[in-house]
Amino acid sequence: MARGTKKRHPPDDRADAGPAEAEARCWLCGRLLGRRIEWHHPVPKVKGGRLTRPVHPICHRAIHANFSNGELQRTGDDAAALQAAPAMASFLRWIADKPCDFHAPTRRRRV
Repeated sequence: MARGTKKRHPPDDRADAGPAEAEARCWLCGRLLGRRIEWHHPVPKVKGGRLTRPVHPICHRAIHANFSNGELQRTGDDAAALQAAPAMASFLRWIADKPCDFHAPTRRRRV
């Protein structure tokens, strides 16, 4: 796969292979998924992760803007642990009433 491109189709090892694709929900925010779906590795690939979860592009960017690969490795497949972080909880409250294909610039992590 070329650098900078996004997967539009799920890999074979995806966790949520249900028949109701139209009713699929984002792993992070729980809203219905729209036209664009990105596949997030809860444990980063560089840390040995293989499992993927469907997320909105904006949710995917928010995850990587707020957590390092080491933090993601420690939380693993626990979405509730990510949702409990103050910055992520604020983001989830803000995004809750937005349409499924909503997109806005994502703030970078403050160091």
